[in-house]
Amino acid sequence: MRELVRSVWVEPRAPDPPGRVWRDRALVGVLVALVLLEGLLRPEVPARAFAVFVALALVPTVWWRRSRPLLMVAVAFTTTGVTPLLIGHEPDLATMVYLLLLPYALVRWGSGREAVAGAALILAEMGLSVALGQLSPADAVLGTVVMVAVFALATAFRYRAGLWARGLDQAKLRERERLARDLHDTVAHHVSAMAIRAQAGIAVAQTRPEAAVDALRVIEAEATRALAEMRAMVHTLRRSHPVDLAPSPGIPDLVGLADRSPPGPVVDVELLGDLDDVPSTVGSAIYRLAQESVTNARRHARHATRIEVRVAADAGAVRLRVSDDGDTRSARPAGPGGFGIVGMTERAGLLGGTCEAGPDPDRGWTVAVALPRTGTAG
Repeated sequence: MRELVRSVWVEPRAPDPPGRVWRDRALVGVLVALVLLEGLLRPEVPARAFAVFVALALVPTVWWRRSRPLLMVAVAFTTTGVTPLLIGHEPDLATMVYLLLLPYALVRWGSGREAVAGAALILAEMGLSVALGQLSPADAVLGTVVMVAVFALATAFRYRAGLWARGLDQAKLRERERLARDLHDTVAHHVSAMAIRAQAGIAVAQTRPEAAVDALRVIEAEATRALAEMRAMVHTLRRSHPVDLAPSPGIPDLVGLADRSPPGPVVDVELLGDLDDVPSTVGSAIYRLAQESVTNARRHARHATRIEVRVAADAGAVRLRVSDDGDTRSARPAGPGGFGIVGMTERAGLLGGTCEAGPDPDRGWTVAVALPRTGTAG
């Protein structure tokens, strides 16, 4: 129990709370209108004018509930605790139920210390109302149950958002690791060639000036060191994953995705344009993105009969388009774990390109990728 309390106490604020948007302005406007309407339609409310004034005065707390959750809870529940001392009873307006948004926001966006302090303040306000006879014990118990339910709902949404954020980070990390491997394979090829040439230069440079031999030795040493550092970096990125020594696939390997035999949809691959001198980093990325798109289409495209993979290259960019004719009446998952599109977008972005995916107007799903031919963000 002590460890649970300690973990709650040290919990930081939820990252990146959403800023105030048009929905917040609309909510404030609706609340103001509802308070005024209730004040007009319920003349039997005791101290009606004062109750309406208090309800209107507390509406702005909703505006800052995410950026200053503890302060807004303190202002609202201190006010509702002091009001009975002035008018002899709680403000009897049903629209003041909007105050439940404040403890929700406190737990959803505040830190653990703020949540504990806010909960203590709310319970103290309830206890004071019971002690002063302004609130019956039964109502206090009911209020406590409602407040616990609000806290539990906020905790559930906070935990769910945390899981989603971690899933996104893991998807991006996996894609970065795959890209690091492809970059390693490309650089390793060129660096290895440089090292071999340097060794050959040393072998035939016996009759040449010693400076040339020294330069070749430097080239060999630098190439060897760079290759070792690159391997160490990629090994760190891969952590405990086994190293795959097979060469990275490229655009020519896309023909291997073609499949015209049942079961499953037919996969057609079409390669257009000048694809001979596309850098291997870009070619490998195109292959990975096409492979992921075809896999997603096979897995999620309902009643699909055909998957088209089209790669076209020009002087500035390499473009990939993967489309199917599946049924899009139901939402299609983004990929394994819901993060397939996230990883594809991350890979394209790291190379300075774009990746867009979505349903077609009539039928089917399309993934469109554009990568700069140089494989850099410019």
